Amino acid sequence: MVALYQRRHLSSPKLASYKTPTICKREAVASATFFENNSSSDIALTDKSPESDIESGKVPDLDGETGKDSATRRRSFKTRPVRVLLRRVAVMSVIIAVSVGLGAVVWYFLGWMSLVQLILVGAVAYLASGKYRWFYVALLTAPRDVSELRIHSRALYKYIRLLIQIKSYARRNLILADIFRENVKKHPHKTAICFEDQEWDFAKLEEYSNKIANLFKSHGYKKGDVVALFLENKPEFIGIWLGLSKLGVVIPLINTNLRMSSLVHSIVIAKSQAIVFGSELSDAVSEILDKIEAKTALYQVNGSNNNKPGMDQRYKPLDELLRDTPSTAPTPDKTNHHDNLVYIYTSGTTGLPKAAVISNSRYIFITAAIHWLSGFNCSDRYYTPLPLYHTAGGCMSTGQMLIYGSTLIIRKKFSASSYFADCQKYKATIAQYIGEMCRYILAVPPGPSDTQHNLRMIFGNGLRPQIWTEFVERFNIPRVAEFYGATEGNANIVNTDNTIGAIGFVSRIIPSVYPISIIKVDQHTGEPIRNSQGLCMLCEPDEPGVFIGKIMPNNPSRAFLGYVDKDASKKKIVHDVFTHGDKAFLSGDIIVADEFGYLFFKDRTGDTFRWKGENVSTSEVEGVLSNILDYKDVVVYGVEVKGQEGRAGMAAVLDPDDTVDLNHLAKECKKFLPSYARPIFVRILKKMDMTGTYKLKKVDLQKEGFDPSKTSDNIYYMDNSGCYSLLTKEIYNKIDSGLIRV
Repeated sequence: MVALYQRRHLSSPKLASYKTPTICKREAVASATFFENNSSSDIALTDKSPESDIESGKVPDLDGETGKDSATRRRSFKTRPVRVLLRRVAVMSVIIAVSVGLGAVVWYFLGWMSLVQLILVGAVAYLASGKYRWFYVALLTAPRDVSELRIHSRALYKYIRLLIQIKSYARRNLILADIFRENVKKHPHKTAICFEDQEWDFAKLEEYSNKIANLFKSHGYKKGDVVALFLENKPEFIGIWLGLSKLGVVIPLINTNLRMSSLVHSIVIAKSQAIVFGSELSDAVSEILDKIEAKTALYQVNGSNNNKPGMDQRYKPLDELLRDTPSTAPTPDKTNHHDNLVYIYTSGTTGLPKAAVISNSRYIFITAAIHWLSGFNCSDRYYTPLPLYHTAGGCMSTGQMLIYGSTLIIRKKFSASSYFADCQKYKATIAQYIGEMCRYILAVPPGPSDTQHNLRMIFGNGLRPQIWTEFVERFNIPRVAEFYGATEGNANIVNTDNTIGAIGFVSRIIPSVYPISIIKVDQHTGEPIRNSQGLCMLCEPDEPGVFIGKIMPNNPSRAFLGYVDKDASKKKIVHDVFTHGDKAFLSGDIIVADEFGYLFFKDRTGDTFRWKGENVSTSEVEGVLSNILDYKDVVVYGVEVKGQEGRAGMAAVLDPDDTVDLNHLAKECKKFLPSYARPIFVRILKKMDMTGTYKLKKVDLQKEGFDPSKTSDNIYYMDNSGCYSLLTKEIYNKIDSGLIRV
């Protein structure tokens, strides 16, 4: 375990250069701890890196030296007892001072009861946590939690700064537009948004948003009204919703990929009174006019109605109307820090999108949290090719410009081949990723722009551990800030110290300082497992469970606003968690925490399936198969086989050019996956549905199962020889009748 902890921190940018253990993409898959926790498989992780000698117990120095030479160079610390004594006294003094400070902070922010609980936890931990083991873990993780010198490790310090700032905004009753206005006054001519060859400074964005506010106010819109925004990425996108927010109008941000019934659903569920849309989406709007209320107003950006059916009476040319609208600050109805700001829709991987409620306070907290915990600066230039209708691009990156006065670089759509070229062109210092983007970028042939950039960090979520090291080494990325969170949730966390594969950590010394937990659940139904008192049970280290966040309604960081659909909101809340009457947000994600508090994403509840008496993580199998198949799109799911317990693994691979070598796939699966995790069925897809945030959809694939009559795609099964053979209707019937067992 010590070696594991050392290995993680040797891969940190705390070293003189970014050095990570060399883990080949084939070897990396063997670190799938989910499999290790659920089987006696002989999979093992062997680190043969020349840059570390963990197995021998020699820890590399900052310059890579190990063993005797390193010890000799530093022997002055070993041969001077006085210096050692002084160091120990200093350390103890710091620990005492920090303890007193922590007590004061906990008392102030969480109340005296939490302080008493922490003291009791510390006392009980000595006896209940394996005697000295708790103190051993605490000693190793204290530098990470409390920090010494480097700002990027000051987790506690940054969390306190975050809480202070959030409380300040709440006390002043500021909405997002108020904070943005303060930045306009500070630097009106600083570049706010870069888009293609356009540059908008803060003054221009303020004037445009004021025009929007004044126009809609003159049309009768007021606080509490709802105006949907259906527009591709461009500066006007931000200016429109920012302007509407100045009136207290709530803005549903509609996914630009939606059409027909799903588009109607998103507009209707939000009770939109008007739609602002781009000319590029006018066809999509005209197709649904007879399915939405006739009184719904239509405002088009850039263009005319072009005689679209049904638009003549409802159409309003936004650009023409804005020409004669004043750009002075509007005088809105009284607004509140906790007023609703936007509706952001879930990605729709499991059905129709749900509209999550994002208030001003929630938006500000999300932005501030990623800012402080990731170590962002106001001078940073953020590159995001992500859609602005989603939390990642529309809040985490856009919010850095609105709240902290940074420069935002946006792109109409993500391009893997242009990602680092754009970073170089616009002199970005921080770039954003999500979902499968990093895999697509890795698949692009190497080029000069790979390392000719000024990035000091990338941040996002979804960077798979199997490609993490390869990505940062090829593109010379100094630091990765992987975060975890849900648009609607209050359980969010950030990897602040570059630990490979982790989504963050929870302090093992004072876990209650950030009220999130991992509870035991039925991994198939997602229902919490309860003790004899009817309360939820915490997971042990390395035990998979569901991530939850304690709900505290009056705290913006802990509140759960849920969805517009109240019934859907209720399904995400678990009651009687650790005491009768309390409640928490149930994320639905399976997370594992190791002994040192590092958290690792494993799967979605319901995606994990059981086969041959073992649990299979679809997320980890997808990562393995994608590496084997040179980063092709892969989704893995379980399918029912008549007469068999559990569900058999099935992989759907996007391969429109029929380049997949199934013999190679079968061979590599045997090499890197335990027998129960190897896909029994493989489906070759000509196309694959994906969400706007680059997540692969699998619901329809699961429904179709492995029946070849339900699709024109070729399906293969693993025969008795361990090879993949074509699944015909005849063979399917034999499997279904039990004549062929899989």
